[in-house]
Amino acid sequence: MVNSEILDPEEQRVANLTDDLISSHPPESTSEVDFLGAQFDAGLAWVHFPEGHGGLGVSPKLQRIVIEKIRTAGGPTGGAKNPIGYGMCAPAVLTHGTEEQKELLRPLFTNEHIWCQMFSEPGAGSDVASLAMKAERDGDEWILNGQKVWTTLAHISSYGLVIARSDPDMPKHKGITAFIVDMSAPGVEVRPLRQMTGEAEFNEVYLTDARIPDSMRLDEVGRGWAVSITTLMNERVSIGGATPPRGSGPIAELVRIWNENGNGNPVTRDKVATLWAQAEVNRLTNIRASQLRKVGTPGPEGSFAKLAMAELNKAIYDLIIDILGAEGMLFSTYEFVRPTHALFSHDTHKNFLRARANSIEGGTSEVLRNIIGERVLGLPGDIRTDKAVPWKEVPRN
Repeated sequence: MVNSEILDPEEQRVANLTDDLISSHPPESTSEVDFLGAQFDAGLAWVHFPEGHGGLGVSPKLQRIVIEKIRTAGGPTGGAKNPIGYGMCAPAVLTHGTEEQKELLRPLFTNEHIWCQMFSEPGAGSDVASLAMKAERDGDEWILNGQKVWTTLAHISSYGLVIARSDPDMPKHKGITAFIVDMSAPGVEVRPLRQMTGEAEFNEVYLTDARIPDSMRLDEVGRGWAVSITTLMNERVSIGGATPPRGSGPIAELVRIWNENGNGNPVTRDKVATLWAQAEVNRLTNIRASQLRKVGTPGPEGSFAKLAMAELNKAIYDLIIDILGAEGMLFSTYEFVRPTHALFSHDTHKNFLRARANSIEGGTSEVLRNIIGERVLGLPGDIRTDKAVPWKEVPRN
């Protein structure tokens, strides 16, 4: 709980508004959509957003007050149902969108509209700026053709944020334009990508002569890379920068399984203790980073958080499977499932398999190490021979 006796004026304002929200919209008798809508209208959706767009224009660290109070009151926290929308698309629309486009923020926050992000392609993953999807201007519309891949929750999304090649004569970073796509529009096809868990939360999306109104273009023509940076930097914070309660999530699962199956092995006990300490260090580091964070596009701290989370999760589930012994080799079902959310699973074996993706999605661990090396440590960057070359002249497979 937040101690109101030590709050400064801004903190007190956020606390009072949250108390008013809970009082006027009791979670036990208010629908999730109505509660989240009232939260948005009160400026408590993303407190660092401007007033009128779901925020109060205050420091993002004050969101913790809102989260803690709503969680304690049993209210909804809608981000797990719409993680791409909350963590990536909303900041991009706020930063780069028109006032008309910003009207999409409220139904995004209430989860009436689920969003997806369409950046990666079969030939443009870690080097997403080399993308080949074409965007050709046709009067007041754009015609998009190409394929995207690894698109989380595209099968239930109302809207998608896509970047496409609008000028092949420009270098790869400068010939990109961003758009908001209606996922139900003609020419938009979503196909499942079945993972080794049996689930298909990822998808491939084909756009074939899909017509996008110019009013749904995000930022200026050729400014798609700036939109991408806003989206990706927020993605890393949203994936790795969470500050859950102490000892919760994957580390809680490890402790539970150790208590049930550890048999007092001192070596394994030391491994459990080491990982618990690492999880707590990671949690406290994320809290500190959130307190220092300014309004705007996050810096490289998101890369630290996401890298640490990915490698820690893999280590936790590796140890869990070791503790389970022969039972660790058994997975209950590989049944094909199309998830409707991105919630933490209670299936230990599925979590072990799913943790493999943590070091790939949202930027591979190798790419994040490069970012940290170049932007934080000041090490020399990778050699980039194609940075100033027109995209159409760059050799591709």
